[in-house]
Amino acid sequence: MSYNTSAVGSGSRNTTRTIEFGRTHVVRPKGKHQATIVWLHGLGDKGSSWSQILENLPLPNIKWICPTAPTRPVAIFGGFPCTAWFDAGDISEDAPDDLQGLDASAAHVANLLSTEPADIKLGVGGFSMGAATALYSATCHILGQHGNGNLYPVNLSAIVGLSGWLPCSRTLRNRMERSDEAARRAASLPILLCHGSGDDVVAHKLGEKSAQALSAAGFRNLMFRSYNGLGHYTIPEEMDEVCNWLTTRKFYGLTQNNVSVRLPALDVFDGT
Repeated sequence: MSYNTSAVGSGSRNTTRTIEFGRTHVVRPKGKHQATIVWLHGLGDKGSSWSQILENLPLPNIKWICPTAPTRPVAIFGGFPCTAWFDAGDISEDAPDDLQGLDASAAHVANLLSTEPADIKLGVGGFSMGAATALYSATCHILGQHGNGNLYPVNLSAIVGLSGWLPCSRTLRNRMERSDEAARRAASLPILLCHGSGDDVVAHKLGEKSAQALSAAGFRNLMFRSYNGLGHYTIPEEMDEVCNWLTTRKFYGLTQNNVSVRLPALDVFDGT
């Protein structure tokens, strides 16, 4: 699937670029379909990596949609092209945000969810850059629009972010204060953030500050979990946390408890 996006160039003319998304992998529910979650991979990865993991989770009533990001030049890699939900020159709270890329990816996520049945709960989750895109999608849902002003068309019921960060954190609180409806939505949206204390790619401190920024903006139903010594990858205990968190929030039907899945280290966002 492709999107045409416009941006103002150095002169008075607009420039347009087409963003081509990769293959989407779908994990069908093994039980009654009660929820659908779009899960977003990290930089340089693809949807199939996570679909294989999610298929083995004890969450029989969730449908997982695992898209693949566009292949694009990424500034942090000196312009080398790889799969990325948006461009990034740095991973810090002061880094500039690629609003054009973020909006295109958030729109792609919303489009994937827009055809789900009306009685199905919808969520977005992801790892690293995918988690950042999930959190950006959450803010679009809360505000009712993308950063470019286009309507955000779906209602989200859960957000999960592993080893990620919050884009556009500097302006979120001011934008939220303009709308009582946004404040109401933010207060009720469940968010789970998990981060390893040994993460040398997306610093634990950045993840912590992202959670604080969300809380300060009015996201009251937020849990931030730290994992001592965990680097920039996921482990069975973390995925167990995701399963249990979704269960306790009645996001879907019953699950088995204390079931661990052996997971490989994921993401190549390490500058190598």
